[in-house]
Amino acid sequence: MRPRYADLFIRLRDSDPIKSDAAFDAILFDRGEALPELIECYGLAKKDHILRFYAVQLMGFSGHKGALETLLKALEDPEPMVRAEACRSLEDLAIKESIPYLEARVEDLDPTVRIAAIEALDAIRK
Repeated sequence: MRPRYADLFIRLRDSDPIKSDAAFDAILFDRGEALPELIECYGLAKKDHILRFYAVQLMGFSGHKGALETLLKALEDPEPMVRAEACRSLEDLAIKESIPYLEARVEDLDPTVRIAAIEALDAIRK
């Protein structure tokens, strides 16, 4: 992982919201260029669901379909907020190949995930 992104991921978890927001914006500004690090961050953040949430969210904003494999894995994340954000990111990317995986999330135990999956499917199918 490039040091710039390693530092930004650490700052994403800063208790100072100004520093955290600045780190988020810096990654967001890079969009698709940051995708390899976002994928790596998701994989490394096994004990930090907030960091996984941010990584999934930023993958959706990346505009890069290379995030598909990781976002499909995130649909199975143990944390509902991460699963719901994976649905939203797939919606943002409008990846038709994700439809069967999103359909499976319509039966998720968490209502937030179910709603996010339904909304993503509606948007992608249009």
